[in-house]
Amino acid sequence: MRKVLLLLTVLLLPSTVLAWPWSTDMMNQPSIKPQEGEMRPFPSRSIPVMGVPTKVANREEAQNLKNPVPVSDASVKKGRWLFRVYCAACHGLTGKRDTPVADKIGAIDLTDDYVQGTLSEGHIWGTITFGSAIMPAYGVPSADAMKGGSNDLSVEERWHVVNYVKNGLVNEAK
Repeated sequence: MRKVLLLLTVLLLPSTVLAWPWSTDMMNQPSIKPQEGEMRPFPSRSIPVMGVPTKVANREEAQNLKNPVPVSDASVKKGRWLFRVYCAACHGLTGKRDTPVADKIGAIDLTDDYVQGTLSEGHIWGTITFGSAIMPAYGVPSADAMKGGSNDLSVEERWHVVNYVKNGLVNEAK
């Protein structure tokens, strides 16, 4: 008899527990609709934005731009971090095309003499901003958002990447 009573208790206990008031807590909670209450500012970079149009129209016009961000340890460090997030998948962590996809997509070695000696900082910034044949754009080339790139990097962030490509990559490769 005790075994039957214990068995019934064990079988009925879950249904009894589900009937307690805490079973409706999620249904009866306070909520605020988007139109109610005081509007708080969005956290930075939490929603898509169209960005600010770039002052130059293409990579060739960016050729003679001078880097407004001075080369410093902080700038190179920030550029290194951004490079690893956005560029390393194709160019490799060292910039030497040491990734499985580099040959397939035609990524260039960013440490060779052509990039380091021939290409200006403005050209590199323009390539980051407007993209190239296969590389996506990481800036907003025009006011028309449909023509824009991914807009993941601000103007200043792109210059930090340029500082890293021109100063940090070569030093790390040694």
